[in-house]
Order: sequence, then structure tokens, then C-alpha cells
Amino acid sequence: MSAAEPGAATPGGYDRRRELQAFDDTKAGVKGLVDAGVTSIPAIFRHPPASLDLDTTYSSSGGDDAAAAIIPVVDLSGAPREEVVAQMKAAAESVGFFQVVNHGVPGELMAAVLSGVRRFNEGPLEAKRRAYTRDTARKVRFSSNFDLFQSAAANWRDTLFCELAPVPPPPEELPEPIRDVMLEYGEAATRLALRVLELLSESLGLPGGRLREMGCAEGLNVVSHYYPPCPEPDLTLGTSRHTDADFVTVLLQDGTGGLQVLLDGAGGNGGRRGWVDVPPLPGALIVNIGDLLQLVSNNRFRSVEHRVLANRSRETARVSVACFFNTDIKGSTRLYGPITEGGDEPPLYRSVTVREFSARFFSKGLECRPLDYFRLGH
Repeated sequence: MSAAEPGAATPGGYDRRRELQAFDDTKAGVKGLVDAGVTSIPAIFRHPPASLDLDTTYSSSGGDDAAAAIIPVVDLSGAPREEVVAQMKAAAESVGFFQVVNHGVPGELMAAVLSGVRRFNEGPLEAKRRAYTRDTARKVRFSSNFDLFQSAAANWRDTLFCELAPVPPPPEELPEPIRDVMLEYGEAATRLALRVLELLSESLGLPGGRLREMGCAEGLNVVSHYYPPCPEPDLTLGTSRHTDADFVTVLLQDGTGGLQVLLDGAGGNGGRRGWVDVPPLPGALIVNIGDLLQLVSNNRFRSVEHRVLANRSRETARVSVACFFNTDIKGSTRLYGPITEGGDEPPLYRSVTVREFSARFFSKGLECRPLDYFRLGH
């Protein structure tokens, strides 16, 4: 067993499990390490070199115009509906990621939720400790690395999790800095997600309400990440390589970047395989296809792997707010299988409940990819 594996101990006496527990017991997260003045990252955060670099990174912020054009931008109000449907179809089938503008979510609301998340993370430690828990039954919880004790290496970030639908938490359960804004933002993001699902449904040749009627946005988990400055950003990650175990994700960035998508020639990357930056675009929201939408679209839409780099800033933390749209995971017994109408391929996956899919996804931590497990003939 290597030192990078959960629970590993080396001949020199390094006990990874003990170090993980000691870190978790502080209930201060990664921000607590930064506040303590660490100048190097603890061993539990060090990733193997293979996970830090894969082939070549094509930066959309370094003057490479071709890379900048890889992540499409869809204007939801600036073109005839059939053109918007066509643009979204092309993005969902090739890249799996796109940015939307003129999306209807007020800019002041987006700014307010980012500010609230930042104030919570940079506020009194005791308030964060009261919210710190790994009890997944709680609708609102704060922690660092949900898979801390299962992953091979921890990520340099803290997270505030809020389960907002189908049943929202009582407002008093929400931390004060986000209490007046989180529910409103969730409602606005839901309206956008339903609009996106309607356009994607039409792009599959289906009635606009088909994906909505399947319950693809009945559930909403809002995951707010806080990425403190990292003293050794080349040795760790903000979020490890993964896909999303949902139907669709709506992501709000704060303008500092760090999100990367793994693309190959099929993703419009000129036949090259590598990480591509998703550039922050003022006023835009990022939408990406989740594993479950790839399954129900019978591989017509792509759920692609992505990651977040560790924060290289010496002074300022990075904040993002991700809305994960799913069915009612806890209550739904509905089977989801490929929709083959309008497609030429036979069903590629077996039908599955979202609870079963999620259990498989999280059984090996954030880096697990379950789609192949549910492929017919597996």
C-alpha cells in the first residue's frame, strides 16, 4: 500500500489515516491551514504527478484563440429559437460544456451569492465549526473534501453544501451570510436549468417538455466551493478529475478561472487530447452535461471529465457555486434508460434508478466513472 492511499502508513511512521483525522477534527478546513500560516502543503494533499498533468494543456487565457473558441457561448436571447437549439445541440454533442449569456439570472443575484459564500468562509471560525459535519442526512453542511477518507489525495478546497430541492431546508438552517440569497438563487438557477433542458430536449427531436417531465430537475444540490491560496499549487488540485453524476450542472465562477475540461479530437480540440481552460466570461453561467443525461440521450450528449486547479493567488481565495440538477434521489424509484427516438443507435445502457447510479458513482470517490458499468454487455 502506497503512502498516497487512504489509511496507508510508511515505514518511517507516517500514518495517513491519523493525519486525515487530525485535519478533520480541526473543523477549520483548508482555510484553517492557510490562516495558520502554512508554507507547504501537508502530505495528505499531495497528488501523484500523473494526476496533475495529462498530455498537454491548451490554455484559453494565454493568447491561444483556437483554444478560446473550444468552449461555446450560447446567447439565449440573441437568435431565433431554432438557432439556439442548434448551437446547444452542437455544444452538448461535442464538448459537453458551454457558457450561456442573457440567461435571465440577475447579475446582482449572482454577485450576492458569491459574496455570501465568501463571507461565510472568511467569517468566524465558530460559525463554520457549527456547520461542519459529514452527516449526509443534514440538508446544510460544511466540510473539506466530502471524500476525505476515501480519496487517494485530498483537494485544496472547502465546501458548503445545501440541498434545496425537492424540499428546501428551513431558512434558519442556512448560515447567516447566505440566508437571504441562497434560496432565491436556487430558484433562479432552476428556471435556467429547465429552459436549458427544454432546448436540449428539442435538440434530440423530442417535445420540449420531455426531459422536464422525466424529473431531470426535481432535485437541486448547491455546492459552493472555496479555494484558498495554495503555497504549492503544482503539487495538489482544487478538485480532482471527475464527471458529474447528475443530468445537468449550472456553474457560477467568480472571474478568476481554474476550471479545465479534458477534451480530445471528438470535442473539437483539433484532434489533440488535453486540458482546456474554461475562461471566465463576465455575466455568463457555465452549463455542462452530466452522466445521467449522457445515459438518457444514448450517448448523443457528452459528459466530459473536468477538474479545478489549485489557487495560485497569494492573497485572494477563489469562489464558485455549482447547482447540480437531478431527480429526487432519495424518493424516486423511476428507472432511467436511453431515449432512442430520433437516434440510429440501439440502447447502449441498461435502465437504472438514480439512487443506484449515485451509489455506484460515489462508491470509489469523486474520480469514479460509472457509465461503463451500466453499459449493456458490461
